[in-house]
Amino acid sequence: MKTKEWQMDLTAVNQMSRDSFTNAFGGVFEYSPWVAEQAWQDRPFATIEEFYQAMFGAVRRAPRTQIEALLCLHPDLAGKEAQDGNMTVNSVIEQSTAGLNSLTSGELQKMRQLNAAYRAKHQFPFIIAVRNYSKAEIFSEFERRLQNDTATEFDNNIAQVFNIVRMRLDRIFAEETTPLQKDAA
Repeated sequence: MKTKEWQMDLTAVNQMSRDSFTNAFGGVFEYSPWVAEQAWQDRPFATIEEFYQAMFGAVRRAPRTQIEALLCLHPDLAGKEAQDGNMTVNSVIEQSTAGLNSLTSGELQKMRQLNAAYRAKHQFPFIIAVRNYSKAEIFSEFERRLQNDTATEFDNNIAQVFNIVRMRLDRIFAEETTPLQKDAA
């Protein structure tokens, strides 16, 4: 039955104007509506997976500088954006789900050190699909990945962004409404 609901949503997605599509899906990639604008051109989508791959393909086809810019739009984990209240709703929910909004002072200090070291080494933030990890696992992954070279981390971050986006889109399509109705609610 869920497949039928998804198919109905997919029909609505395929009928969206470019502006409606971008408004509905432009936020799933952090501050990067260009991804949805590009994916819209690949309609109609026969399956939800085809829709997802159109979104991911838009990123894969982008120039490296544009992908780097996309990565740099992601907030540091429990970073300044979180403290200042300047994160997207999705990021706030995701980081709080992982307990990153309630770190001890020691954990927060360690997170700041890891964020700074990672950015200094790679010139982009550490990105991880926090919903897939416990707080302890996030720290462990952070320390492990800090040892990687920048090319490896660029690829790791893209894979993590795709995981994050897949979960965000899964939540949109799990709703009983179309993506536009969800945004209006």
